[in-house]
Amino acid sequence: MKTVLIVEDQADIRKLIRMTLEFEPYEVHEAANGAEGLRLAIELAPDLILLDVMMPGELDGLQVCARVRAQPALASTRVLLLTALSQPQDRDAGRQAGPDATLIKPFSPLQLIETIDRLLPPA
Repeated sequence: MKTVLIVEDQADIRKLIRMTLEFEPYEVHEAANGAEGLRLAIELAPDLILLDVMMPGELDGLQVCARVRAQPALASTRVLLLTALSQPQDRDAGRQAGPDATLIKPFSPLQLIETIDRLLPPA
């Protein structure tokens, strides 16, 4: 079973993502901020991290993504950025952090599942 970590500060969005993933064969974990998300990423070494970009606290999603990419133990972890920021400079900053893909909010459950399926093909 693949492990997915949702890192999102808004509880309602975390819940919607979790509900979307309930019908898929994933072990789902959640974090409400970047620091907790990074800690869980290191602890769990998930197959995929769904990572919100704009989060309050010491680490935003781009910082978490860059730190995940710097961890050799997380080299195979896929990162999907979730962001409401869609300006060219925002997209450039997102690409520099090193995600495998980015979804612009709002996105549909179908878009989310299709993107995850692309990033985590069945074994």
